[in-house]
Amino acid sequence: MKGGHRKPSKSDGNDFGFGPPRNSGSGPANNVVVNHASRAAPGPPSPHTGPAIVAPPPMNTVEPLPLFRDVPVSERQNLFLRKLQVCCFHLDFTDTLKSVREKEIKRQTLLELVDFIQSGSGKITENCQEEMIKMVSVNIFRCLPPASHENTGQESADPEEEEPYLEPSWPHLQLVYELLLRYVVSSDTDTKVAKRYIDHSFVLKLLDLFDSEDPREREYLKTILHRIYGKFMVHRPFIRKAINNIFYRFIYETERHSGIGELLEILGSIINGFALPMKEEHKLFLVRALIPLHKPKPISVYHQQLSYCITQFVEKDYKLADTVIRGLLKYWPVTNCQKEVLFLGELEEVLEATQSAEFQRCMVPLFRQIARCLTSSHFQVAERALFFWNNEHIVSLIAQNRSVVLPIIFEALEKNIQSHWNQAVHGLTINVRKMFLDMDAELFEECQRQHAEKESMARDVEEQRELTWKRLADVAAQRGGDDMITV
Repeated sequence: MKGGHRKPSKSDGNDFGFGPPRNSGSGPANNVVVNHASRAAPGPPSPHTGPAIVAPPPMNTVEPLPLFRDVPVSERQNLFLRKLQVCCFHLDFTDTLKSVREKEIKRQTLLELVDFIQSGSGKITENCQEEMIKMVSVNIFRCLPPASHENTGQESADPEEEEPYLEPSWPHLQLVYELLLRYVVSSDTDTKVAKRYIDHSFVLKLLDLFDSEDPREREYLKTILHRIYGKFMVHRPFIRKAINNIFYRFIYETERHSGIGELLEILGSIINGFALPMKEEHKLFLVRALIPLHKPKPISVYHQQLSYCITQFVEKDYKLADTVIRGLLKYWPVTNCQKEVLFLGELEEVLEATQSAEFQRCMVPLFRQIARCLTSSHFQVAERALFFWNNEHIVSLIAQNRSVVLPIIFEALEKNIQSHWNQAVHGLTINVRKMFLDMDAELFEECQRQHAEKESMARDVEEQRELTWKRLADVAAQRGGDDMITV
């Protein structure tokens, strides 16, 4: 048996529970020939497939065909094949006045095919399934148009501000995607047969389409790939690896891809079903792909989905909290304040699922970064960092380790009270300061004393520096101005 068609082992099936996708949108649920090199040689027709159906001769024009209900049951499979041929014709959608009749015939034919599959009025033969996947391939697998920044040669703008590109052929494409979706989810679809046509090559081309700029297409692709992952267990490792490769290219080469958010939504559902103890492969995926996804500039487009995936890992295995927090600190933005606000929000969600032992491992570098955020001149960053003290679980972790945490952030709190320009930040800082005072007055006074000593030493150093410069100026003045070089 070919490697691609081995029977899935129990570990393949049980390693991933499978839940519904996290749907953020409102969606649904050129001649390309699909390469089926791994397909087994055809055998005698099985009871499920019925008698062999011979494909009708190719059609040269788009002509209307009779409805399924208007022909005998014995003729419906042949009619199905003829309707597929009608749907293989390519039509020009850039000109709305061109081939109007043919476009309407093709649209109606696609609607009939969708209804036929959805109704389950008759199981389609293996030959019909093969021809249907070929028709789907001819329609959806295409070269995507270049992005606007590729046409102009200018530096790419913020993806959130760009107008989404809408595919002109969508009235037909949508029906083709709907047909594929109905085929995949149908209880009549035998995965042993279907996997010969929905093979690795087909899945890889589906994944390539996630770079489409049309959000409606990406929504359908998300739903279809999610269903393929759920139904075809043999494809699961391949799909995960292929998504990994898309992420690697996005992170380390292009930083441009339209479908990162949708792919992360699929992964959120997959991670939710991970069996415990978690495999090393999945932990490597977290470290090598998910955490580095914090690096690219357009993170705001997909951050919500990324944050959900990261939090799912920590909730599944709390021991990963230290790895995740250190990963966030590694990619912490230096000058991008909006990105910093996103990181702080994600950090709070991760800390919600963090236990005391993991917190203690990373609290020193963590609160050094939080101290820098507290004194940020951007009020949203400072405010978001101060909101940590509104979270009961985080406050309890801080309280247990206050002897380490307070000395790290005490100077930042004092600096805010003395000189921060924003009144809201000033007020929140006073509340946090009072919280520490109530928590441990003795520790607070000790930190206050050390801070006063440090400030006193800093003043002495500054005075000494000014005195040294004054002496140098005096010596230079005594020697006369002739030898002095002024700038």
